[in-house]
Amino acid sequence: MSTSPADFNAQVIEEFHATDGKPGGMFEQIPLLLLRHTGAKSGKSYISPLAYMAEGDRYVIFGSKGGAPEHPAWYFNLKAGPDVEIEVGTETMAVTAGEASGEDRQIPVIVLTPAG
Repeated sequence: MSTSPADFNAQVIEEFHATDGKPGGMFEQIPLLLLRHTGAKSGKSYISPLAYMAEGDRYVIFGSKGGAPEHPAWYFNLKAGPDVEIEVGTETMAVTAGEASGEDRQIPVIVLTPAG
């Protein structure tokens, strides 16, 4: 039986909270954060579990939609509303999203910097 992406994400989010941000299974060795963002068109609140790379006090996420040719919805939501929250481990923090600059990229790189 196949699980929808929304159901899969809900399970990951539940496990993230139950394990203080350290889910097991396929995410056991992958740093994972929860991105809280608002739909650019809908205005609805969303939570997206995403792999990240830490760079100093910043968190780098990658705008890949599982190899699909289009960007994920959260990418457009961050472009429209860059002031968001993330959960890393047991900590929740306000961050500002901005697209990395530099060399041409096929996958957008988003850098989340603590607000303030």
